Amino acid sequence: MQNDNDANLKAHLKTLHRHLQETGEVDTELQMLLRQLDGDINRVLERRAEQELDSNTYGLASRTQELAARFAVRHPRMAPALRELGNMLSNMGI
Repeated sequence: MQNDNDANLKAHLKTLHRHLQETGEVDTELQMLLRQLDGDINRVLERRAEQELDSNTYGLASRTQELAARFAVRHPRMAPALRELGNMLSNMGI
């Protein structure tokens, strides 16, 4: 089941990236925060695959929710995708 969750999360991240490219008007700060979050999520997935998950990986779900709130103001179409990503991470215990 963990692999299915990881695959769904990766698919959701790809969709989110595609939507960001289509939006085209995301400010530099939010782009940087999203790249950091994406990198952190990918590292967590790698550690999960290697069974090396540690306590430093927690909090990604809350960071995602914070980004969703920031996107809601300037990019309301992106906020639901980020909220769903946060829910996925939370359900996975990340």
